[in-house]
Amino acid sequence: MAKRNSSDHCSFCGRSENDVNLLIAGLSGHICDSCIEQAYQITKDSLSKGASKAGGIDRESLPNPKQIKDFLDLYIIGQDAAKRYLSVSVYNHYKRIIQPADANDVEIEKSNIIMVGSTGTGKTLLARTIAKLLHVPFAIVDATVLTEAGYVGEDIESILTRLLQAADYDVAAAERGIVFIDEIDKIARKGDNPSITRDVSGEGVQQGLLKLLEGSIVNVPPQGGRKHPDQKMIAVDTKNILFVCGGAFDGIEKKIAQRLNTRVVGYASKIENAQVDRSNLLQYVTPQDLKSFGLIPEIIGRLPILTYLSPLDRDTLRKILTEPKNSIIKQYVKLFEMDGVVLKFDEEVFDYIVDKAIEFKLGARGLRSIVETMMMDAMFDIPSSKQKHLHVTKEFAEHNIETSHLSKLKLAN
Repeated sequence: MAKRNSSDHCSFCGRSENDVNLLIAGLSGHICDSCIEQAYQITKDSLSKGASKAGGIDRESLPNPKQIKDFLDLYIIGQDAAKRYLSVSVYNHYKRIIQPADANDVEIEKSNIIMVGSTGTGKTLLARTIAKLLHVPFAIVDATVLTEAGYVGEDIESILTRLLQAADYDVAAAERGIVFIDEIDKIARKGDNPSITRDVSGEGVQQGLLKLLEGSIVNVPPQGGRKHPDQKMIAVDTKNILFVCGGAFDGIEKKIAQRLNTRVVGYASKIENAQVDRSNLLQYVTPQDLKSFGLIPEIIGRLPILTYLSPLDRDTLRKILTEPKNSIIKQYVKLFEMDGVVLKFDEEVFDYIVDKAIEFKLGARGLRSIVETMMMDAMFDIPSSKQKHLHVTKEFAEHNIETSHLSKLKLAN
């Protein structure tokens, strides 16, 4: 580095070299470390705002439905029907946003989505993976904590607070994001008839969601919580926010069976219903069934795309365990690899894990619990040892599972 004169100073802020930690010399001037940091932050903010104005998506970069589904296939096994519906809906939604504004052109309305499927079938994972592909802000909200304004719980607007936080309070980016409302079935109204009294965490929440789903300008408290008159609000336009709702709708199969005039339990059935697959009645779900379950017609109309997720059978669980890009087995291989240990599994170990998940009725989420329990002792001992290889056999798996707390689930079931 060239020798500096005592008169050297930053060409931007004017401070001398004695007042700064670092002064870098250029051809015709100098810059200090403080100005470098500020310039970096200004550049970063400017680029992020430019990306948000474009929404991070343009017509050339928007993947088509087949590309979206192919990306989902990397992370989620099965559920082809839900993937197709979701891929087409997301593609059309962002085409709608990208189209240039023209007063004489056809105005395309947005298509929010509702997914029906038992717990652990991949509803949340589908929405999160879509957001990862499109690089848009994504927020997950639990509908069970929402109540009507004035009651203990969270206001409806807190949904958008989560999205703003995910977008680092960049309103333009948030207005093109995706919101996943989980447990939408838990806000079903409590009776078959419209409520004449307050249903503060059921029908009342559904009514509060109507304007949000349809598209309107909503005043959002930046830090969440309850609104009060003196609080500064952020105006968010929801017309370009895609809402994806999901719920288990436990018991809706009975509503579907009644509509199909068949029986879930028993031997009698009509001849014309002989082709009905009683093991997966969710594939026949219609908006009429959601209404019978307790969703109000107004909210069903604002969720026009209805799809289902199939129950997980043994073959699907086996694939989930090993095939996805972020499968559970690949995650544990990576964890041991970080300690310099080569981890290998026998094929029969995978079958044993799946059998236990079915036996314990734990589903896809239970696969991780079983593998975690099986590998716990090894993960505790190996980092402090010099062992470089671990071969997991069926005997190893059986011993660790049978001596663990999970074995008690068998008695409980």
